[in-house]
Order: sequence, then structure tokens, then C-alpha cells
Amino acid sequence: MAYIIMHKTDAHWESGALPSQEVVMQVGKLVGDLARRGILRGGEGLRPSSEGVRLSYAGGNRTVTPGPFEGRNELPAGFSILSVESIDDAVEWASRFAAVIGEAEFDIRPVTEPWDLGVAEKPAGQRARRYMALRKATSATEVERTLSPEQQRDLDALIEESTRTGVHLVTVAMRSSARGRRLRRQQGRFLTVDGPFTESKELIGGYVIVDVPTLDEATELTRRYLEVVDAPEVDIREIEAVIQPEQPQQQL
Repeated sequence: MAYIIMHKTDAHWESGALPSQEVVMQVGKLVGDLARRGILRGGEGLRPSSEGVRLSYAGGNRTVTPGPFEGRNELPAGFSILSVESIDDAVEWASRFAAVIGEAEFDIRPVTEPWDLGVAEKPAGQRARRYMALRKATSATEVERTLSPEQQRDLDALIEESTRTGVHLVTVAMRSSARGRRLRRQQGRFLTVDGPFTESKELIGGYVIVDVPTLDEATELTRRYLEVVDAPEVDIREIEAVIQPEQPQQQL
């Protein structure tokens, strides 16, 4: 079973602060340990919301609002990671996804690359970068309502086109938050809350996806993850599907 462990950001990271070398090393060690155990399926960090935009789509009309974002309904239903030359390109692709789905809201933010953290040089001549288009949960996704056959056909065609052109890197669909769990740190202790979650006002700062048999085992990994990334809150969600072309993907 695949689970996604998502940590929330806070004002410190939203300000554009960079992690210390110690935090980078701790995260690298955690990711390395998960990879050696054969349970890591991927992971990324995200840039501050000031570098992103919020796309709202309803009734065939879209609204694009530049960041930074004020947290409101930040409960995710899934996301795609796209490789494009600009955030405007990412908005255009996300708009096409939204048009297939119908009413939807996406937050679009750059994925953190090693050169963003100063731990590697940006490859010479590289023009594209990765963006996450995070789809917000709705009452329909929270009851796991499926797309119509026509919507699914159009979505499959769009994923095929974006994969063929090198834009689509991965799409992750999550099951209802009723199958999830939330962990917070309070006074040195972990507070655990089972889903469903009525709201989540904190923005996502990053994630890892792990393959473990049960939610309880994912929770044990999450306790260590929460300490390493020094986050105030972490959500664990069951993965419904991962759509990914057969090509190497960069990890956290």
C-alpha cells in the first residue's frame, strides 16, 4: 500500500528561508534510509507560495491569483508535477486539466531543486523547471466520486499528450481523508487525529511517498519524518493511484 506523508509549512519557510546544512543532511539521511529499505517511491519539497499562483476554475471561467497564499481550504485531492519553462506554461496545462474535471482549484508552485538550496549548480542551458499543480479536495473527492467515462477519456488523452511532450512527470491521486491521519507536535509529544479532516489551513511544504502495508506503519515513519523536517503538522493519506512515465525521477 502506498501512503503520502505531507508536511505543512509555516511563516519561516514561507519567507523564503533556506534550510540549514544540518537539516539538508538529516533529510538526505532519512530519504537514503527509506530508499535502502526499498519503500521510497518519491518525494519533493516546494518553494514558498509567493513564487506560485492559485488557479480557480468554474463554469468554464478561470481566475489566476498570484501568491503568496493565505491558507484556507488546503486539503489536497492529488497533484501533478509538470516540467515546463515558466509558471505561465504550468497554468495553461493545469487549466486544461481543470476544464476536464470541471469545477476545481489548483495551487501551482515550483518544486525545490538542489540549486535552489545552493547544494548544486543549475545545469547549463536548462530552461525548464518542475512545478506542482496541487488539486484541492471537494465534497466529490472526499466521497471518492469517480469521473464520468467521458471525463476519464479526456483526462487519459491529456495525460498521454503531456507525457509524450515531456511535460507530465507524475500524477498522484489520493483517497478520501477519511482514510488518513494527522500528526501534530505539542509540548514534545505527538497528537494523532484520524480522518476525515474537515479542513486544513496550512500549506504543504513537501512530501514523501512510501510503500508500507498499513497506516500504522506509515505513522511510525511519520514520527521520524516530522522531527527531521521540523514541521508543525503532518498529514498521512492513502494513495489511490500514481501515474508516471517510465523514466528516472528526481527525488527530495
